[in-house]
Amino acid sequence: MTDSVTLYTYFRSSCSARLRIALYLKGIPFTSVFVNLLKDEQSSPAHREINPSGTVPALVTQRASKTPVTITQSLAALEYLDEAFPNKGPALLPSDPESRALVRTLCEIIGCDIQPVTNLRILKRVGPLGADRAAWSKDLIEDGLRAYESIVSWSAGNFSVGDRITTADICLIPAAWGAERVGVDLAMFPVTYGIVQNLEKEEAVKKGHWQTQPDTPEELRVKE
Repeated sequence: MTDSVTLYTYFRSSCSARLRIALYLKGIPFTSVFVNLLKDEQSSPAHREINPSGTVPALVTQRASKTPVTITQSLAALEYLDEAFPNKGPALLPSDPESRALVRTLCEIIGCDIQPVTNLRILKRVGPLGADRAAWSKDLIEDGLRAYESIVSWSAGNFSVGDRITTADICLIPAAWGAERVGVDLAMFPVTYGIVQNLEKEEAVKKGHWQTQPDTPEELRVKE
């Protein structure tokens, strides 16, 4: 049996984008299963059998002589891809423990401080409280980006930690897309913005971009 990788994804999900980019970067073939969040397909009994949280992404792998593995949190899935496919593409984490801790810190800033306030499930609960969803989200994203900027101002090369793409960058670029959607001016964070611009040139990022997915509505697709 050959390896098979399936990704349950939605075009606008930043957590799904992390895994799309990582899979393309490492050159791991995968099959996409599209889950339309606006149609609430993530809440279906069939999907909850795969991901009990009722969210995307979910990464399902079937490897030779092994039982299938399902991972429903993107950060865990990123590290799994690095560890389970060490001979595929570049390593996503540095080799030394200090740099690994730094990369993981940056990932957590995005995963804990930035991404949740762009989450559709969270935003649906903010509106009934009387808050302006976009303004509320924008303020908190900017707080998170200030923290990110403070760290990468001394750790960055071409990317967040030196000159190689790491999981921090894979988390950063979809977060940047989400930030721009709610009106964040990334130029306020010049080092981070420079990293984002470098990432936008990478083929794996272009292929994983939310505007280039098969489930992206035609009116939102990148125009050739």
